[in-house]
Order: sequence, then structure tokens, then C-alpha cells
Amino acid sequence: MKKTLVIALGGNALLQRGEVLSAQNQYKNIEQVASVVAALAPKYRIVIVHGNGPQVGLLALQNQACDLAPPYPLDILVAETQGMLGYMITQTLGQMSNMPTISSLLTRIEVDPADIAFNDPSKFIGPVYPPSQEQALVANYGYKMKRDGEYLRRVVASPRPLRVLEIDAIRHLLSQGNLVICGGGGGVPVAHGERGFVGVEAVIDKDLAASLLAKELKAEYLMILTDADAVYQDWGTPQARALRNVTVETLRPFAAPDGSMGPKAQAVIEFVEQTGKTAFIGALKDAADILKGNKGTKVVSTQEAIVN
Repeated sequence: MKKTLVIALGGNALLQRGEVLSAQNQYKNIEQVASVVAALAPKYRIVIVHGNGPQVGLLALQNQACDLAPPYPLDILVAETQGMLGYMITQTLGQMSNMPTISSLLTRIEVDPADIAFNDPSKFIGPVYPPSQEQALVANYGYKMKRDGEYLRRVVASPRPLRVLEIDAIRHLLSQGNLVICGGGGGVPVAHGERGFVGVEAVIDKDLAASLLAKELKAEYLMILTDADAVYQDWGTPQARALRNVTVETLRPFAAPDGSMGPKAQAVIEFVEQTGKTAFIGALKDAADILKGNKGTKVVSTQEAIVN
């Protein structure tokens, strides 16, 4: 039986920073995703989890620009991005040769409404803005803003994912040989209410959601693909060097909740520690070489490192 590989794609892999948020640009970027996935599909059972930061931010802006109806809440906007991006990825993958059946699944993920993340929004969504626009954005929309490099971006609550509600359906689709797209945007955030699950105003980190999904699927591999080609020691200095083969202990200092590499490091640490399996972080274009250990950062448990 093929081994299961969970791939986490950043929202910026589908829409590059600074690009116009157009369908044409997204399709152009998804073509690269499709070529990478098509090369891996014959060897692995693949599950794709994608981010949605730029896309959900765009939908929020479009909602607020319309004065015919009140803006829709974030959980519904996340569901919309799952449909939009799931469709676009499915369409593009379907044009590749020798692909398995592709299924895109609307996915809810349970969160705790008392999560402390609601007190300190940290998840970037939407486009970048110059600092000079901060007062207008706060006054007009009530946004909470934080620095993202030299720019500002909107931030929203990002609670920890606790449980994938559609996990049985995902397992079934995989068992039937499907390539599954699920957990888009980190999953639609829901919490227990009086009559069942209710939507929550938040956006879950897609890397932590992918880690949870990989654990629940008992996947052999988790691969987080981003715009960095590896995790770097002393990043931004002349001494910077790529970390190739590391244990979770070596990676742990990188797991600070900084909104960039921090959640990725935390996601792979949790997966490796709780499963004893292998995780990777690297660039989309290098995916095949990352799995071979030739590029990116490979993360293993301490015990595996000792054995090998």
C-alpha cells in the first residue's frame, strides 16, 4: 500500500505576495502546485491542505464593500475559500495525466471558544497595507492591524485546532484511492453550541490543522511547503545556514508564535513527537527532492536519530 503524505500549501503559494488577487494569477500559481503533486501522486496517497490568508481577506473586503447586505462572518468566508480554491486546484490537477480521482471536501475543525487566541489576534489575512493607512482601516472597518515586515496586515484570532469533524469521510476517500483536498484555510472553525456545532469568528493556522489531520490519518509524512527553501539558523545574518536533517529538539527554538516560521516549526514538532514519523519543511518547487532528503529541512524524532 502507498504511504500517506499530507501536504500543507501556504495561501501565498497560491497567490504570491504583492500580486493582484485575481483568478488568473491564482490559476497560474496553482499550475506549479499541480505539476509538483502530479509527480508525487504515483508514489503516495496524497492529502492537500491549503492556506487562505490572502483569499479570505479579499472576501472580507468584498463583503464590506457591498452595502446591500451585512458582511458575512469569517467561518462562512473560510468555507467559501475552501470551495473556491478546492475547485481551482481540482480543475488544474484534473488536467494532468494519470491522476487519481480528486475529491475536494468541505471540512470543519473544532476549536475551543475559550482559547486564549481570541484575546490576542495574530493570524494575518488579506493584502498588505502601508502603515499610513492604519488609522483609516481601523476607523472604517474596525480591523486589528499588526506589522508584517515593512507593511501592515489585518490580524484575526487563530485558535488551536482540536478535532477534524470530517475525518471518517477523508479516510474513506483515501481508502478508495482518491487524492483529497481538505482542511482548506485551516478548516472552518466551529465550536459546540446548544444545538450542535456553530461557526466561530476566526481563521485556524493551516499548518497546525495539517499536523492534526496527519496525526488522525496516521500519515507517514507531513510536508509543509512554503516560500523558504529550508529552516535557517541565524537567518538574516552572514552566518545563515540551512538546516537539513534535524531532531525536534534542534527545531524547538524556531517554534516561537511569530506568524511565519513559528507555526510551521510547531506543527512539524507536534506531528513528529506524537507519531514518531517524519516531517519536512521546504519550497514548493523542491518537493520531490525534499522527500528524498536532498533539499529542505527534514525533521525526525530523537529516537529515530539515535537508531539511524
